[in-house]
Amino acid sequence: MTKVYAEIIGTTILILLGNGVVANVILSKTKGSSNHRSWLTITLGWALAVFMSVLVAAPYSGAHLNPCVTISLAIIGKFNWNLVPLYIMSQLIGSMLGSLLVWLLYKDFFYETKNEQDKLSVFVTIPSINNLYSNLISEVLATFMFIFISLFLTTEGSFFFLEKKYPIGLGSLGALPPALVILGIVLSLGGSTGPAINPVRDLGPRIIYSIIPIPNKGNIYWKYSIIPIIGPILGCILASMLYLFLLK
Repeated sequence: MTKVYAEIIGTTILILLGNGVVANVILSKTKGSSNHRSWLTITLGWALAVFMSVLVAAPYSGAHLNPCVTISLAIIGKFNWNLVPLYIMSQLIGSMLGSLLVWLLYKDFFYETKNEQDKLSVFVTIPSINNLYSNLISEVLATFMFIFISLFLTTEGSFFFLEKKYPIGLGSLGALPPALVILGIVLSLGGSTGPAINPVRDLGPRIIYSIIPIPNKGNIYWKYSIIPIIGPILGCILASMLYLFLLK
């Protein structure tokens, strides 16, 4: 159960800080709001959210915080398939809790914001151009790159001195590499969909947005919600298969 709690807490932190920076930049009258919205600010905020959530959860659950990470590790034989549903459910719960906290923190600012899509953007991914085929390709490719690179990340090693083996590694900074991977991928490949790269990152907040009291919500676009679920899953499967192929 420690692993379950760690995944819930870690994913809660991830979504709270990730969606929190979106709220700060997009919603009206916040300290971070601007007429010139900064994609760089949002991307940096998400990268730091990854760093801090991994920092907390890694010692206890491995800090998957993403069904794609869990599925990929199971495919390559580094995670027990029996635990996959439990991890994914924990991640979904955490994503819902995180988005609920964002709403509680910025509740007053949702009333000040008139644009319906701006309110929705705090919770979910919205494509720049609505083309489901292209949007799917974007999610598949972004997640493929994230998972494929992440599978090669190593943070620990060892060295020998006077015939003794000493562990070396990044310690707490071991959470930095995945954050940098996210930063690079979203900056380069995020222009199409603002990629989810994580099915629960979109689904959990979308569920919360559909039930919380926000004035003038507008369309929640449930039709599009399948894209940030299927796309990342396909991307992680392809990345895992290529990784296994290269190891042969």
